[in-house]
Amino acid sequence: MTEPTPADAPDTETFTSRRHRIAAGGRTLDYTAGAGTVIVRDDEHRPLASVFYTSYVADREEGAPVRPITFLFNGGPGSASLWLNIGGFGPRRTPTNTPLATPPAPYVTGDNPHTLLTASDLVFIDAPGTGYSRLLGDATPAELWGVDQDVDAFAKAITRWLTITNNWNAPRFLFGESYGTTRAASLVHRLQNQGLDFNGVVLLSTVLNWGESNLGGPREYINLLPSYAATAWYHGKARTAHTELEPFLAEAREFAQGPFAEALLRGDLLPTETEDSVAERLSALIGLDAEYLKKHHFRIGMEQYRYALLADEGRVIGRFDTRFTAEHQYVVGNGSHDPATDDAATAGVNSAHLSTYRAHLVDDIGFTSDLHYRHLHNMPISRAWDWKHKAPGVDAPQLVPDVSIDLSAAVRRNPNLQVFVMGGYYDLATPFFGPEVDVAHLYLAPSLRANIRFTFYESGHMTFVDEQAVARMKHDLDAFYRDATAHG
Repeated sequence: MTEPTPADAPDTETFTSRRHRIAAGGRTLDYTAGAGTVIVRDDEHRPLASVFYTSYVADREEGAPVRPITFLFNGGPGSASLWLNIGGFGPRRTPTNTPLATPPAPYVTGDNPHTLLTASDLVFIDAPGTGYSRLLGDATPAELWGVDQDVDAFAKAITRWLTITNNWNAPRFLFGESYGTTRAASLVHRLQNQGLDFNGVVLLSTVLNWGESNLGGPREYINLLPSYAATAWYHGKARTAHTELEPFLAEAREFAQGPFAEALLRGDLLPTETEDSVAERLSALIGLDAEYLKKHHFRIGMEQYRYALLADEGRVIGRFDTRFTAEHQYVVGNGSHDPATDDAATAGVNSAHLSTYRAHLVDDIGFTSDLHYRHLHNMPISRAWDWKHKAPGVDAPQLVPDVSIDLSAAVRRNPNLQVFVMGGYYDLATPFFGPEVDVAHLYLAPSLRANIRFTFYESGHMTFVDEQAVARMKHDLDAFYRDATAHG
């Protein structure tokens, strides 16, 4: 498979910018909003890709400390990074009606009171093959579309940006969402081994261990159970004496790791009375009938749960945010769909973010291109993706990545590295319980374990599109940045 390079794809580094001012966080910032490209090259200086980025750099007052720089990216693999920008933490933001679908255009965009620009300069990077990023020359997808190839390309893009902007002495952060957390966990290890220590890494909607979490083993169902419980709670299907969500989810976590995990591991050796007990308790937690759960041996996959919970109402719940629902009385065709778009939560915000980001590039930055902007190019890229990963300290390549090993190595190498794991309770794509379990199995020394913090919100995969959640996230991120840049 080859990735054709359009004749007008940029093969030189470019940058377009305009000046702006924003009032946020109790102060006024003058900043430069820019859009540009860096060229990623192999060790023989052969060009591999033109990588597109959107940057926001605030003026530094005389005598003020050097401002941090955060490199942000969404996931996929195959997603551009407009979502974290125009939907979340850039200086311009488009509110949505989450958890209800946002009506079609015209949309309202304005200065973002929750922007991270108050804490850090921001560089949003589109992965090769997404957005306006393109492969160059005779470069092939096999050189860029894979776990380790992607990390190498991002490491080179970030290093190049630091070089051309001469920002080598600024505090550094990575901020990845979804597959971007897989990238960030491996990328911070790669960059630190290349001599670039980081102050912090933000992991939003996290997936670290793809082998145990996504291939139908017990861990997949253990990780999903608390998210199912949150969903059942929201839709009024849970049966519990709890009157608040978080104590209810604490019970779900304990049950998932205890009786539920044991039942999965015992298989058909599970005694009948134990099976009945587990089925009744599981039913109360996740809102499905006990006999239905026993029929499926407690192994309820994400797609199965989406259609089962509100089946009596003829509705399907969202994948990325289970608060969203869509009518599903009868649909012609039972073949596969694009998992990134066949979802009420994605459909509810997609047009608003894409439309206003495209307008933002033209109206606020002055950037135009004849290239097609690939906001989601996940179907071609995921089909060609090389999932093998060389983890630190493991000689044989993993067939699917477990980058918790990379994150562990990064924290051990740099004991000052701070990690913030964030996510939404109503996200089934990357269940919030997964990274809690993964980090618990790193066996970090208490001093290093204290460097990793967790906070989850009553929202979905793109946690920041919820108006209440984003305000809390900004407050928590401000505290994280203060801690990660404090020395002594």
